[in-house]
Amino acid sequence: MIACAHGTDHPRGRQLIDQLRGQVAELLTDQQTTNGWQVQIHEAYVDVQDPGLASVVERLPAGEPAVVLPLLLSLGIHTSVDVAEAVASRRNTIAAEPIGADPRLAQLMARRLAAAGWTTQDAVVLASAGTRVESGQEQAKDSAATLAGLLQTPVQAAFCSAAAPRVGDAVDRLAQQRPGTRVGVVSYLLAPGFFQERLEAVGANYVTAPLLPDVTVAECVVARLQTALSEAVFAAD
Repeated sequence: MIACAHGTDHPRGRQLIDQLRGQVAELLTDQQTTNGWQVQIHEAYVDVQDPGLASVVERLPAGEPAVVLPLLLSLGIHTSVDVAEAVASRRNTIAAEPIGADPRLAQLMARRLAAAGWTTQDAVVLASAGTRVESGQEQAKDSAATLAGLLQTPVQAAFCSAAAPRVGDAVDRLAQQRPGTRVGVVSYLLAPGFFQERLEAVGANYVTAPLLPDVTVAECVVARLQTALSEAVFAAD
């Protein structure tokens, strides 16, 4: 299993991704006991950090089935190019889907909002990293819709880059439309880093902490793995 994250220069962000990888490994240990799996977790990244995904896949022992586990929240260039190319480069290698709009993440975001002091009178913007890939944008919007259902109040999906509306524009628009109303930003980011720091400067009344640390994220990753394995057909040597 290749647990592949984006990569970051932020020390706390790196620590939390390492912790996430460890939580996934712990959950898979239980699965190994139940299903008789023999699983080894490899570390990899698509940007910023080493080892790069392509080099990790290239060094895997020949003949062993492999699954790339994207520690990513949505479909995007990294899944459609980096992950897809790595998988195509090696026999018996597949990829799980990114975490996506898992309802458990909406519940986690609701808890983050409560910790930040959210009230039912507040306007809420869900802040995603952003992607040019439309399906990835739709996943962020789906997460916003699921969160809105939990909160029983509208949630505006917005993006830090690559897609519109941008988070700052969404915050400004809601503040103008609803004078006197607090506007909160719920972070739909995995860990502290460049985008989380940018959220602090958009002018919202408050910004929630990112999704990590919380074992819920690891549970969502393992669920994606289970789905991928249930659909996989590995060729015999």
